[in-house]
This record gives sequence, structure tokens and C-alpha cells, in this order.
Amino acid sequence: MSTDVKAAYSARAAEYVEKLGSVDSLHPSDRALIRSWASEVDGPILDAGCGPGHWTAYLAEHGNDVRGVDQVPWFIEHARLTYPGVSFELNSFDHLTEAPASIGGVLAWYSLIHHEPDTVRGILDEFARILRPGGALLLGFFLGPDVEPFDHTVATAYRWSPEALSAQLTAAGFQTIETHTRRGHTPRPRPHGAIVAQLAPRPGAEASTGNRHQKRAIDDRSASTYAARTASSTLFMPGGW
Repeated sequence: MSTDVKAAYSARAAEYVEKLGSVDSLHPSDRALIRSWASEVDGPILDAGCGPGHWTAYLAEHGNDVRGVDQVPWFIEHARLTYPGVSFELNSFDHLTEAPASIGGVLAWYSLIHHEPDTVRGILDEFARILRPGGALLLGFFLGPDVEPFDHTVATAYRWSPEALSAQLTAAGFQTIETHTRRGHTPRPRPHGAIVAQLAPRPGAEASTGNRHQKRAIDDRSASTYAARTASSTLFMPGGW
């Protein structure tokens, strides 16, 4: 995250927390996916780009050994006050403090959306460094037909196609296990994507899914109803910012 993006989030951190600082305000499919993914992770989880800490706390409540990291001081202060039993660190996840091969899973939920496309590979390399062989990665992102910038509420963000992001993952040593996409029938929330990936296991070991790439698409006809029920503004879930 650039200095400008960090400053932009710092300026709107309270607003972000008000609109998006609870898992209850987010799409039920996202909660189900993250919970299911985390239940299969073997080892500690790092919530990279944890924001105000709601996903970190959610996973901790469900029994995961999890820690959140974010470089926006307001977010980390809020997270520590709101979830005192959960560990949070103020730091950039471009250069993590974790030892090599020490983490079972990395959650990066909309954490890469503001990174220039040519910098994403370096971040994935850093995730690969800290993950154990066979470790799990879950990415949430804005879905598009290709890699393209757009005017996000806070700062310029990027849409990715699953194919383009999977290519970056492959180059960093990951296998794409599942691809999830969700499109609604209204402009907001924006089309959503998620990728479940696994760091290549040690030689001779088999990936837990048998290397089968599954694709799941949701035509979310209830999106507009859900958005109206959960928020009165366009600042609805990450796809609304």
C-alpha cells in the first residue's frame, strides 16, 4: 500500500468502520467461504490487511489461531480496543515479520486492490515465504474482464480477472484450487471474486484437493435487496466502496 493510499484510508477510517467494520454487514456467502476455508487451515492464520479487525476477530471466535496486520494506525488502534483478546500488529504486509514457513494460512480479503498490478507478484512472493509448504491462501478481489484500474471511493483500485490473478499466483509458486465469482443485477455491489490457492507442497506430497481447480459462480439476484437491508448508502461491503 502506497503512502497516499495509507493516508486516504486514515482520513476515512471512522467511516469505514461505521459501514464495513462488522462481518454482519457483509455478504453471507463471504462469511461462509472464509469460515469454511479457515476450518481447513493447518496452523496459524495471518489476516493480511486486516483493517479494523472484524475478520480477524471472527476467525478467533471460531477457534483459529489468528493475527491481524495492517499499516493504518487508526485501524489497529480500533482493533486492539474492540477485540482485546486478539493479536494485531501495525506493519506493512509487503515486508512481514513472520519467519519463513511459519504460517498455515493467509487471508488477504480485498487487501491487494490498491496495489499496482506490477507489484502484486512481490506481495504473493512474501506470502509464499511465510507459508508452510502446502499452506493456504484466500484472496478477495474486484472482478473484471481483465486487469484494469477504476475510481474507488478511497483511492484508485484495480479489477482482476480470475485468469490474470491465477497466473500471478502460479508464478509465485501457488496452485489455484477454487475460483468463486459473484455478480448482481445492480451497479452496487461491484462484481466480486475470490480465489482459494495452495502453496506448492513439498516434492512427493500431493495437494489436498488432488490439484482439481473448481470454479463456482453466483448470479446474485438478491444483491440489491441485501444491500438495501444492510446499509443505507453505497458504502456497502468492499464492493460498495
